[in-house]
Amino acid sequence: MARPRVLSGIQPTADSFHLGNYLGALRQWVTLQETHDAFYCVVDLHAITVPTEAAALRRRTRVAAAQLFAAGLDPERSTVFVQSHVREHTELAWVLNCLTGMGEAARMTQFKDKSAKFGESAASVGLFTYPILQAADILLYQANSVPVGADQKQHLELTRDLAQRFNHRYGDTFTLPAPHILKEVEKITDLQEPTAKMSKSSSSPAGILDVLEQPGPLRKKVMRAVTDTGSEVVFDEANKPGISNLLRIHSALTGTSIAELVARFDGQGYGTFKKEVAEAVVETFTPIRERTEKLLSDETELDRLLAIGAGRARDVAQRTMVQVRDRVGFLPTS
Repeated sequence: MARPRVLSGIQPTADSFHLGNYLGALRQWVTLQETHDAFYCVVDLHAITVPTEAAALRRRTRVAAAQLFAAGLDPERSTVFVQSHVREHTELAWVLNCLTGMGEAARMTQFKDKSAKFGESAASVGLFTYPILQAADILLYQANSVPVGADQKQHLELTRDLAQRFNHRYGDTFTLPAPHILKEVEKITDLQEPTAKMSKSSSSPAGILDVLEQPGPLRKKVMRAVTDTGSEVVFDEANKPGISNLLRIHSALTGTSIAELVARFDGQGYGTFKKEVAEAVVETFTPIRERTEKLLSDETELDRLLAIGAGRARDVAQRTMVQVRDRVGFLPTS
C-alpha cells in the first residue's frame, strides 16, 4: 500500500536554523519520513520576496540543505530538493494566481504582518502572492498532508480552496491536502526577552540558540539567559517566564517532563540548572553541526544529493503539470 505523501518547506533566510526551527520542524520531519512519502523543499523562491543578496542566497540554500541532511533526513527515504530546481512551481503558481481573488490574497495575515514591517510601499508583488506559490508547492506533488503550525493554517485553507476551485472548473486534478498537525511543541521564547518568540527576524543574537553555533557561545547564551527574581526552579509563566522557557527547552531536548525537572532541581538554584540546560543544547546540536560542516566541505556531493532529490521531485511535478496544461487548454508542446 502506498504511503501518504507529505510536503513541507523551509526558507534559506539565515546562516543557521535555530532551536525553534529544530523543535518545530526539523525533528518532526525526520520522524515523518518513517511513515510517509516525504518531500522536503528548501524554498529559495520564497526567500526572494524580500531583498536578498545573490551570494548570500546561494550560500544559505546549501547551508539549509546540509542542515536538513545532518538533522537526520535520509536521501533514500525523503525527497529533499531546492524549489527553484523544479520550474513547474512557478508555472503552476501562475495558473493558481489566475484563480485567486484580490480580496482573498489581501486577507493573508502574513502579508499584512510583513508589509507592516517593511512598509507597504516597499512590499513586493511576490510578497503579496507568495501564499499562492506556497499552494502550488503543495498541489504540484499531490500531497495528502502538510505539516502546519498555527501561523500556516490560513495558507493551507487557501490551498484547499484553490484546489477545489480548479477541480470544479476543470475537472478532478488535485488532491485536497489535509493539515498534519505537528506534535505540540512548547513555545520557545527569546533568551533575552522571554515573553517574545525566538525569531531570526526579531530576536537579538544573544536571544537565539543557533543549530550551527559552537559549544562555547551556546553555553554562554544559556548561562546569560534572562531569569527572574528569586532562585527557585519552578514553572510559572506569569511570574517566571525566563526559567519557564529554560524548563521547556530542557524538557523538549531530553524528553524529561517539566514536573520531573522541577523536582530534580528543587533547592539547587539557577546556576546548576542553567548548566544542565546548556549541556542538553550542546549535546543535541554538536553532532548536527559537525555533520553539516562535513557536507558543506564537499559541495559536489551535497549538490549531487540535491540533484537526486530534484530529479525525483521533477518526475512528480511534470506529471501533474501535463494534466494541468491539458485541462486549462494550453496547446501541447511538440
